[in-house]
Amino acid sequence: MHHILVVDDDEEITALLTQYLTRFGYATYAACDGDSMRAQLAAQPIDLVVLDVMLPGVDGIRLAKELRSHSQLPIIMLTARSNPFDCVLGLELGANDYMGKPFEPRELVARIQNVLRNSAAAVAAAIKPVTLPPDLLEVVQFDGWQLFTMERHLVSPDGVVVPLSGAELRLLCTFLRTPRRVCSRDKLMEQAHGRTMAAFERSIDLLVSRLRSKLGDDPRSPTLLKTVRGVGYVLEVQHVQGHPVWQR
Repeated sequence: MHHILVVDDDEEITALLTQYLTRFGYATYAACDGDSMRAQLAAQPIDLVVLDVMLPGVDGIRLAKELRSHSQLPIIMLTARSNPFDCVLGLELGANDYMGKPFEPRELVARIQNVLRNSAAAVAAAIKPVTLPPDLLEVVQFDGWQLFTMERHLVSPDGVVVPLSGAELRLLCTFLRTPRRVCSRDKLMEQAHGRTMAAFERSIDLLVSRLRSKLGDDPRSPTLLKTVRGVGYVLEVQHVQGHPVWQR
């Protein structure tokens, strides 16, 4: 399921689009200005933003520029047909598509599908394909993340490529093989470093800390990679698709 954020101060439009997009299998969220947009982006794994140009406070053009400065999150701009300059400027700032108001909701769905398809293709094209035996899947997906084991990197839900060290890759694969189950420090040490010596006990904590950082998990209150005091760690993911393996 893709997550769509509609940013528009017209409550009638956001209510209509939220209801309509839900019918096509999208999880849809609404925001009315820049502040609420930022709050939704921080709280939800958004895959695409439908962004109106005319907003109170910071307008959609500046918000698109702000988004593009730190993210490749797909953007579809909404603007009045009487002002084509907004369309051109939005595209120049990095928007993926635009629509004029008024519009047909079904056309917006088609454009969302097209932008998401093209964005996924662009991410895939940036990664060289590797042929693997059929029982070993190179790409492991979990909670919006993709792990490319042969390439040794992650792709975040918003398309950012995050490289991993060999030890970080082995550690993450260990967690992904047993999601939602506690892994002891000894087991993690053996899998990540191939050793269980007590002198290296704290190194696994440092490695977990580095992995948390690359997953964007708050070290003060982690929600993804949690500490189980006196035992070890647990990866709290809802669904893992693929086989987390690596070449030693």
